[in-house]
Amino acid sequence: MSCCENDQKFDGTSAAYRRALWAVIFINLVMFVVEITAGFASGSQALKADALDFAGDTMTYSISLLVIGSAIAVRAKAALFKGGLLFAIAISVLAMTLMRALSGEPPVAETMGIVGFAALLANAASVLILLKWRDGDANVRSVWLCSRNDAIGNVGVMIAGGLVAATGSAWPDLLLAFVLAGIFSRSAWSICKQALDELREHSAMANTGDA
Repeated sequence: MSCCENDQKFDGTSAAYRRALWAVIFINLVMFVVEITAGFASGSQALKADALDFAGDTMTYSISLLVIGSAIAVRAKAALFKGGLLFAIAISVLAMTLMRALSGEPPVAETMGIVGFAALLANAASVLILLKWRDGDANVRSVWLCSRNDAIGNVGVMIAGGLVAATGSAWPDLLLAFVLAGIFSRSAWSICKQALDELREHSAMANTGDA
C-alpha cells in the first residue's frame, strides 16, 4: 500500500478530495462525541481510546484541508505535526489504561458492542470515501492511515466487548487499549518518517537549485 515508490505523489489538490475531507471531518467529530460519552458512561478504556483517535482525526483532517496546495515543505511539516499528535494520543491512552487497570472493574460490554458497531459503520464509510486517495504525499497518506486505524480499532472494540461479556473481566478491554496505543504509535512513526524523507528531498532539491 506504500505510495513511496511513485515519483509524483498526489498532493490533495482536487475539489473532490476536499469534499471527501469535509465529509470525514463531520463523521469523525460526531463519533468523537458519541464514543467519549459512551466511554465514560460504560467505563471502557477501548472506547475512550477510540474516541481520542476520532478527536485526533478531526484535527488532523482539518489541518490536511488547510495545507492543501501549499508548498511541499509546509505539507510535510503539517504531516510531522499530525504524527506527533498521534504519538501524544498513544501516550494518553497508555496512561489512562494503566490507571484503569488498578481498579480492575469491567466495563459495560453491551455499550462497547453497540457503540463499537456504530463507529465501525462510520469508519467504513470514511474509508470508502477516502479509498481513491489512499496513496499520496505524507499529508494525504496520514489521512488514509488514520481512517484505517479507526476501522481496525472498531472491530477490536466489538471483539473486546464480547470477551468482557463472556469472562466478566476488564482485561480484554484494557489489552485492546494497549494494542490501539501500539497501532497509533506505529502509524505516527510511518507518517513522521515519510514527512522527514520529503523534507530532506525538498532540501536537497533546493540546494541543488541554488548551486
